Amino acid sequence: MIREVLKDQRGHVRAAARPPIAVSTLRKDAWWALPVTTAAVLLSFIIYSTWAALQNAHYFAAPYLSPFYSPCLSKSCVHSTFGYGLPDFTFPVIGVLSPALILWGPGLFRLTCYYYRKAYYRSFWVAPPACAVQDVKSGYSGETKFPLFLWNYHRYTWYVAVVFIVLLTWDALLAFRFPAAGGGAQFGIGVGTLVMWINVIFLAGYTFSCHSCRHVCGGHADVFSRAKGRYQAWRIISRLNEHHPTFAWLSLFSVGLTDLYIRLVAMGIIHDLRIL
Repeated sequence: MIREVLKDQRGHVRAAARPPIAVSTLRKDAWWALPVTTAAVLLSFIIYSTWAALQNAHYFAAPYLSPFYSPCLSKSCVHSTFGYGLPDFTFPVIGVLSPALILWGPGLFRLTCYYYRKAYYRSFWVAPPACAVQDVKSGYSGETKFPLFLWNYHRYTWYVAVVFIVLLTWDALLAFRFPAAGGGAQFGIGVGTLVMWINVIFLAGYTFSCHSCRHVCGGHADVFSRAKGRYQAWRIISRLNEHHPTFAWLSLFSVGLTDLYIRLVAMGIIHDLRIL
């Protein structure tokens, strides 16, 4: 559905008047299938990730650390990311409830993501549910009211997401260090190692294909001929950006399935197959 958005003299966004629509839509296809599927997938992920984060157990199976619990900074962690844990009073809520509450970082990045905003606006708020389908709610004010205007700070959450990519890459590197029989560690590759690296690749693809990354690379360059390095980086990220929705879904599934795999191994329900 095409909307015409105007601004008054004070710069406030207001919707232009549009002719009434006699019926909700003239579309004959199953236009509702996509928003319903999107709502089901997102709701399932929210329920599972919240449950997994509050378990505060079965998140480490040597040498695998669940991405939901990384970085594990509390002293109460089963496996500390940097080899030692900070006292629980440093992170009182995280230390008492669950180390996975560190998920607020990547969670804000996804919540404010331009693509995910489109996805959950259509699937949960039905505004609009699909192209050429009438809104359930009349009127359109844009993202000008609390808390939606805070979504404009998405570009700053990108820096937080990059930090988590670095930490998850470190966890994936540690996934090659298996406990040795006589003590210490030895090099090895298990199915969990591959699972963790696939997750990191998909998450990195989602993070670095973001529009905010394009802005960092070329947003401040007025004349690309004077910033050839930034121009080349901007071109590469722009090509990657074309696949941003794909990475958004792949990374959503991969991070959830990675936690599930490590959880099942830690619980002894399945056994990690050693490849090397």
